[in-house]
Amino acid sequence: MDTDHAQELLARERTRIERGLAGANREGPLESSENLEPGDEDSEDLYEDELDESRRAQLTRDLAALERAEARLADGSYGLSVESGEPIPDARLEALPLAERTVDEEERFRR
Repeated sequence: MDTDHAQELLARERTRIERGLAGANREGPLESSENLEPGDEDSEDLYEDELDESRRAQLTRDLAALERAEARLADGSYGLSVESGEPIPDARLEALPLAERTVDEEERFRR
């Protein structure tokens, strides 16, 4: 993949992640002693708090993956599997710029 295009993809990812983190960190928990009690009828706040925390955790993991991808771009190894060194197809990188492995390797890694 062309370095300039890879930089553009990673810059878009950084914007997405930073906006998501800024939005997630702006609001405090909905469920608190000043608000409804946990389990109050018609209260979705606890669910929303857990969903927000899950989103924050995923964005934090995405940020770490982005930093690793930027380091690989800087050292010339972006687009190569961190596991085998095999090329990651451009189509995969277009869809998932933070990809660190080929599809087959990722499937084995997730098991």
